[in-house]
Amino acid sequence: MKTLNRTDAVTLTGLHKTLTTPRTKVEAVKGIDLTIHTGQIVALLGPNGAGKTTTVDMILGLTTPTAGTAQVLGLDPHKAVSSGRVSAVLQTGGLLRDMTVYETIKVIASMHQVHGRIDEVMERTGLTPIAKRRVGKCSGGEQQRIKFALALLPNPDVLILDEPTAGMDVVARREFWNTMRNEAIDGRTIIFATHYLEEAQNFAERTVLISRGAVVADGATEQLRQMISGRKIVATMPDTRSIDQLLSEETKPEIEEQSGMRVTFRCQDSDGLARTLLTRYGAYDLEISAPSLEDAFVQLTEDAS
Repeated sequence: MKTLNRTDAVTLTGLHKTLTTPRTKVEAVKGIDLTIHTGQIVALLGPNGAGKTTTVDMILGLTTPTAGTAQVLGLDPHKAVSSGRVSAVLQTGGLLRDMTVYETIKVIASMHQVHGRIDEVMERTGLTPIAKRRVGKCSGGEQQRIKFALALLPNPDVLILDEPTAGMDVVARREFWNTMRNEAIDGRTIIFATHYLEEAQNFAERTVLISRGAVVADGATEQLRQMISGRKIVATMPDTRSIDQLLSEETKPEIEEQSGMRVTFRCQDSDGLARTLLTRYGAYDLEISAPSLEDAFVQLTEDAS
């Protein structure tokens, strides 16, 4: 199990990044302030183009901020990476197709001088059965697992993943996250950028929602869900007159969607509205649901726009 210290895993202060082309300037990251504590599992969630990858690149020292600072474990990103205390699995960066899986792991282990970790890492990442297979013959999911194994070789304190399951099928994605859960149990700080809501909701204990280069929400999944108003009630109304009468009341609920007599309401007091719909208006087939992370994602990113 990893031994944690009190130093924050990642500290971003006033982080900006402007990407310049011959014709335009794009502000990819717009002043992100963020602290991630050691031992946390954090998702950087946002749509494509939100600035997640650019932020990850600055955390790893792969690109220099236009303004602001990034620190990893209290160190400059380059020093943290060169010391082996932080590793990453990135979308970019290829593998040598003619080498076998074992040869690939062995070469990188030699660079880190950690030959004794080869067998353990290959076992943990499920690569032992395909050790003799050439990388070019491996599937996309298997190649992602090879990258993951390479990241684990130096036994890092912080593991950063940028869209780690891109290109994986459902089974490979499930197996990958099962492995990642074991790494989290061992005490690593895990930070992953994703646009898959399900991954953030099922795996991250904290979600940082990024939209248009800025943080628009930050907290536990349940907290993000509570940031949007009320619950949804879907009910079938007996006639249009009952709908009109309900909307004329002083405490009228908000209608989010209507298809014929099937109406979706949003309100704060879902129990009270359900009671009213059933006893006073004869509504039936009621369904009550709390907002999902997807609801929060859509509303918060729309508000940010």
